[in-house]
Amino acid sequence: MLTKRFGIEIELTGITKDTAANTVKGIVGGRLQHTRDSYNTIKINATDGRTWKIMNDASIRKQDRWGNTDNRDYSVEFVSPILTATDIDTVQEIVRALRAAGGKTNSSCGIHIHLDGADHTVQSLKNFINIIASKNDLLYKALQIKPDRIRWCKKMDQRLIDEIQKKKPKTMQEIKDIWYNERNAGYHSHYDQTRYHFLNLHSYFEGNHTVELRGFNSTLHAGKVKAYILLALALNKQALIQKKASSKKSQEENEKFAMRVYLNRIGFIGPEYKNYRDHLIKHLDGSAAWRYGIDDPRYKKNKKKEEQQ
Repeated sequence: MLTKRFGIEIELTGITKDTAANTVKGIVGGRLQHTRDSYNTIKINATDGRTWKIMNDASIRKQDRWGNTDNRDYSVEFVSPILTATDIDTVQEIVRALRAAGGKTNSSCGIHIHLDGADHTVQSLKNFINIIASKNDLLYKALQIKPDRIRWCKKMDQRLIDEIQKKKPKTMQEIKDIWYNERNAGYHSHYDQTRYHFLNLHSYFEGNHTVELRGFNSTLHAGKVKAYILLALALNKQALIQKKASSKKSQEENEKFAMRVYLNRIGFIGPEYKNYRDHLIKHLDGSAAWRYGIDDPRYKKNKKKEEQQ
């Protein structure tokens, strides 16, 4: 599950960009480089040769230690370089350090995870679209996506699903045309509106050739951040290795059980993944251990039998 490269962006406030940059430098070493670009980027050129970044993000509701503020320096986006599974511990260490330095998140902040698109094909992209579409409701409830952020990570467009089923694209250009809803997909700006979905393929077609997942509320809880990374990598793997995926939504009477089964299916197996499974099913209804739910007579009968043994 953890063989592909990824990158992560974490939005936060509560501290200034300078404080955040020095905090990251304290973990990865190296030197700071202040740029004069439109994002007022501070680069952390680490000792291993990679570059981490702290940038402005206009969508963040800025807060200092006393409350809301207009100071742009409190709009902080942490951007990683290209990472692998061995770097997840470092990301967690940085997250803990940012929180200890006074960093905080609010309902305007999100986490975006970019997945290496090098191995994706037309079929795997169709799979990814259908996987997210089929799990839309379950994922949005499990991840508790804040209303403030829905405009930045919309659910899968039914128009897109219908067009793919109707036209059955065989080439990258054909699926790109469907994504942009036009016959000939030409140049599209960085902030093209199609990017603001849970699954963003604009970054694949016109960006850095990455598949982006945007459906995560920001957090400085290191365990949750790792759970999100693992989920993104697992979804990506499923899209790559599955021959075909359906967009049909299943009607789940027991959300927790359905999510646990699904997580096991895509690689969250064993005690080492228990904490991360718990993070991802915590807000769902039902019982993770019993398919029919705790209010079902079959569950109560089985529970009573277990207690008598």
